[in-house]
Amino acid sequence: MAVRDDGAFSGSVSGGCVEGAVIGEAQNALRDGRPRNLKFGVSNEDAWAVGLACGGTIEIHVAPVLAPPQQSLVRELKKARDSHRAVVLATDLATGESVLRYPGESRGDALADAAKLQARKDQSASVEIGGRNWFLTVFNPPLDLAIIGAVHIAQPLARMAALAGYAVRVIDPRTAFATEDRFPGITLSHDWPDEALAAKPLGPRSAVVALTHDPKLDDPGLAAALKSEAFYIGALGSRTTHSKRLERLRANGFGDAELQRIRGPIGLDIGARSPAEIAIAVLAQMTAELRKG
Repeated sequence: MAVRDDGAFSGSVSGGCVEGAVIGEAQNALRDGRPRNLKFGVSNEDAWAVGLACGGTIEIHVAPVLAPPQQSLVRELKKARDSHRAVVLATDLATGESVLRYPGESRGDALADAAKLQARKDQSASVEIGGRNWFLTVFNPPLDLAIIGAVHIAQPLARMAALAGYAVRVIDPRTAFATEDRFPGITLSHDWPDEALAAKPLGPRSAVVALTHDPKLDDPGLAAALKSEAFYIGALGSRTTHSKRLERLRANGFGDAELQRIRGPIGLDIGARSPAEIAIAVLAQMTAELRKG
């Protein structure tokens, strides 16, 4: 939540329970220039007053952004977000000191390692490193879903994934399939899958779903995905189809450990039949891999 000196604010820290008290403390922090840590809980005699009688405990770090170093951090955060680059803001809760760590960079220190782990989890968290309590605020770029094949299943999957926060792109050189009418509002590419994925490389926030059943289209896309850090790779087809697919990829130099990354047959086994139900199964499997994998 951002708070201005006159009490105007944007965002929320508790959905409304303790906002009034936090805004007052934020104004105090702006006046004295010092960070502070707040804690509210049901055992606190002020719990009813601040609206936390619903239960639980909440701890809030309030940090003024006044000095040039702090303002520089905000500018760097904005720059990273505008360029779709993952970044983690690490704040020492005792001193208010803040530094940035980029998960893609190898710094070799424990704070960078912790930042990389939390970015992978997509979850901000408090960690203790070297006797210091740091809060790691994760700023990740949007999730990326590359769908190979503008087939029937791709239509509901593209819509559902967009609702789930993915930047969706559908790749299919067959111009009659990949049309704006069939995929309104979705980014379309008529390049061959390997060319499309080379033009916009996959990263650790990427998922790849191959749906064509056509080795000429699926295999180059899967090969590119296996060479990337994509967190999810799935391919439509029966067990027999998938077995033949693995044989082809193995002949192209991929080992068993690499091929185990491909989820095939694709999707969770929920008995899905219709294209929409299959899309649900695929998106559910993607979510499980992202959050629990």
